[in-house]
Amino acid sequence: MSSTTLPATMKALMVDSPSQPLQLKTVPTPSATPGSCIVKILAVEADANTPHILKGVPGYTFPANFVPAAHAIGRVVTTGPDATVLRPGQLVMLEGFIRPRDDPNEEQILWGLTAGLTPQSLRFMADNWAWGCMAEYARAPLENVYPLDEARLCGSPAEGGLGYAVENLLHLPTLLVAMGGLRAIDVKPGERVIVAPATGGFSGAAVQVALAIGAQVVAVGRSRESLLKLQGLFPPGRVQIVQVTGDVEKDTVSLKQFGPVDAYVDLSPPEASNSTHLRSCFAALRKYGRACVMNIIGQDVAVQYPLLTWNSLTVRGQFMYEREDARLMIKMAEAGVLRLGEDGGNEVVGRFKLEDVNEAFALAAKNHGVGKLVALVP
Repeated sequence: MSSTTLPATMKALMVDSPSQPLQLKTVPTPSATPGSCIVKILAVEADANTPHILKGVPGYTFPANFVPAAHAIGRVVTTGPDATVLRPGQLVMLEGFIRPRDDPNEEQILWGLTAGLTPQSLRFMADNWAWGCMAEYARAPLENVYPLDEARLCGSPAEGGLGYAVENLLHLPTLLVAMGGLRAIDVKPGERVIVAPATGGFSGAAVQVALAIGAQVVAVGRSRESLLKLQGLFPPGRVQIVQVTGDVEKDTVSLKQFGPVDAYVDLSPPEASNSTHLRSCFAALRKYGRACVMNIIGQDVAVQYPLLTWNSLTVRGQFMYEREDARLMIKMAEAGVLRLGEDGGNEVVGRFKLEDVNEAFALAAKNHGVGKLVALVP
């Protein structure tokens, strides 16, 4: 076991139960157990959706004495006895897709967000991972902690570094979700991929990752203004835009105007079940094209069955990502092809202490969209 002295207590933002306010409390500092490590949190994302979720939104469950959030950057303080790579002092990324070691194909939770809906997953979070990363320290599963090359990512450009602040690295967990969808359908350099809708936080991340892979992107949305703003974040010619009109045939023609479409990644919000863009995007795929659906729409969606068959389309559902996706994404960031600063369309719009979390949420709500985040810096 690697060990460094930890304080007896720490500050953490905690909610006692759904609909109760998020409060800054002094609580015992967790200790490392087998399969875990303790990370000093340097920055954690203040997601604008968190206050809404903590009110008890259907579909989101969490235990009593819950500490939210898992998208974080930190430094390893101590590890359990079975750690082989992580060591004290390492800069690391934390992400929240946790699967039990003895049942990884059935149970899953989103650490710091939701415990899922089965009795097993509810108990799994309550007994082990009720405390997320809105705290000075976090106990994290070894599988959800990834070493980062600090000298490369945060070092001076004069010395071969990329010059990022720690808060810039908070973009990595969001980009990882997009990486999972693109890798699920094996998007390759030079291919043309539709991203729809494309102007939200996670969907915009899909545009960023697809470009880093070397693909050509057709970004789809309802707001021409938002699409033009997205297009302007990247070099000319990298991103083409199509505004949805509601006319399936017309929109299909618009999507095809740039050339054959190899792949389609859909990140539709729950309220998009009646949107026409789904039919248009499927219809725009070339023969043997691939599609990945990543979000959770609340209703059934009509599928053009003959089109899927005739064009030999592959349709893949993907919830989150695999560990190998995280490793590859980090390599891309360290190589400099996946940009985490303003030159990659990203911005840290604010930094706040834990006690100022409400101001952080308010700023995040005013700055939702592609590449924008607000950081808490404990």
